[in-house]
Amino acid sequence: MDLLHISQKIRQLRQAQGMTVEQLASRSGVSKGFISQVENFRTTPSLKVLQRIADALGVDMGGLFQNGDQAPACSYCHLDEGEELVRDDNLRYGMRYLSLAYRQIGRQMNPFIVEYRPGEEVRPFLMHDTEEFFVLLEGDVICCAPDEAHSRRMKAGDTVYFRANLPHRVVLAGDCTYAKALIVYAPNA
Repeated sequence: MDLLHISQKIRQLRQAQGMTVEQLASRSGVSKGFISQVENFRTTPSLKVLQRIADALGVDMGGLFQNGDQAPACSYCHLDEGEELVRDDNLRYGMRYLSLAYRQIGRQMNPFIVEYRPGEEVRPFLMHDTEEFFVLLEGDVICCAPDEAHSRRMKAGDTVYFRANLPHRVVLAGDCTYAKALIVYAPNA
């Protein structure tokens, strides 16, 4: 199951119908928070829950899995050419997500370029059911895991590996106005 594709398809179908997260939650009998986690590929829904979401969206569950393209054996991409995604109100926090392997259906890893700029708000701590490998390519950030008391300033070239379901947050260091990272999400083995 390609969680990234399914999450974006659910969001796309919901928005195309002018439906809010709250409305989809109400119609599917799933909590608003869970719908948000699914759309932001933070959790993998069961097939039963996917069926309820598909029914609430008025589509056949198979439609959530369909992508008109066949996955190529390999995909080339440039770091600046990924498919931009909306995730966790990222723009409000000054973040931009570019999916680098979006053409690969059924992939086991999800690599992203994430750009950080000053935002309207400080991003809250998040956690997800995938493991994450983070490489800072440009700039300086503050990485906190699992809480504010455990923070570290990272500079270009620094890496961190997060186990699944570990609360964490990455924000620009106070004197930095731009940072860029390569992040790879992978299923918890």
